[in-house]
Amino acid sequence: MITIDDRGIIESINPSACKLFHYSQEEVVGQNISMLMPQPDRARHDGYLFQYKKTGNASIIGIGRELVGLKKNGSQFPFRLGVSEVKYSGRIIYAGFIHDLTREKEAEGKLQDYAALLEEQVEERTHSLRTSVKALQKTQDDLNLSLNKEKELGQLKSRFVSIASHEFRTPLSMVQLSASLIDRYAENQDRESIGKHVVKIKDAVLNITAILNDFLSLEKLDSGMVKPKLSHFNLSEMAEEITGEMQITLKGKQKIIFKHRGPGLMINLDQNLLKNCIVILIDNAIKYSGEESEIQFYTKINENNFSIRICDNGIGIPDTDHKHLFEAFFRAHNTGNISGNGLGLSILSRYTGLMNGKVSFKSRVNRGTLFTLTFPQTNNHEQKNTDH
Repeated sequence: MITIDDRGIIESINPSACKLFHYSQEEVVGQNISMLMPQPDRARHDGYLFQYKKTGNASIIGIGRELVGLKKNGSQFPFRLGVSEVKYSGRIIYAGFIHDLTREKEAEGKLQDYAALLEEQVEERTHSLRTSVKALQKTQDDLNLSLNKEKELGQLKSRFVSIASHEFRTPLSMVQLSASLIDRYAENQDRESIGKHVVKIKDAVLNITAILNDFLSLEKLDSGMVKPKLSHFNLSEMAEEITGEMQITLKGKQKIIFKHRGPGLMINLDQNLLKNCIVILIDNAIKYSGEESEIQFYTKINENNFSIRICDNGIGIPDTDHKHLFEAFFRAHNTGNISGNGLGLSILSRYTGLMNGKVSFKSRVNRGTLFTLTFPQTNNHEQKNTDH
């Protein structure tokens, strides 16, 4: 406790206050109380006291709030002040009760440090938990992906067994039947009938060979063995050659009408892969069109790209099957007994992608189908084939 007069001069100080401020009683009595205050309170104290006496507002001199005291050695400490007015010998003096907050502040600081440490530990453990959850989620996702792939593989295997058993059984049955008939006709020397069944045997063998070639192509694609080998060639000339070669596969009075639009420029692409794509589309057009139909075959070259279009007026593709059309072993639901293994368009799509091309189609049931292959023009010779 410290008492001061109405001018702020210290009149008395008890031993606890001396110990707190590190002063003796003789050193402070008669001095202004501001000696125990750091700046800026030291310079402002007389003004604080004047305003308090004038207004009676205790908060002006810091009553009820946390203040800072100045020790003899210059160190500072926090304290809370309580002041009482006392009438003594006909005058007013002020008794100040000082409560040292040093230990409370140290405890508060330790509590804050501990809270910060706890918060840091919680954050670390939360981060660790999140990392574990993410790892667990990734493991779950990988597991789901593996299960989905396994399920998809099982479905593909099921389709393969179903299609392969049907597609192999038909030509093999034909081979067996034709061989038996040839043996019978040989006894009667019926050469015409023998020749007819020899043709059937050849066709059946070619059919099986085509199926096996498709399976082999799919296996090479899946194993990453197919790499485009670029070369320069004349697109329109290659298309004319394919048109000629496909004549022997036409049914009845079917026709292939070929037209080239644009200049006869050389293009830079894998000729074998592109030829396979065109053959797949023309073969499908022949297979799924009537015996008196026309198959439109167009090639076109412009500044930015070149395209191949193959259009038929066959059975078309149901709308519900469009999204599955390029899946391996998938066949549209309206194909009926028409032979096929469901691999052609899947192989076509992947060949086209390997050559940075795009495949698109439009189709209406019983109205026909239009397929378009589009490839960017890259490093093409701008001279006609006749110039080479």
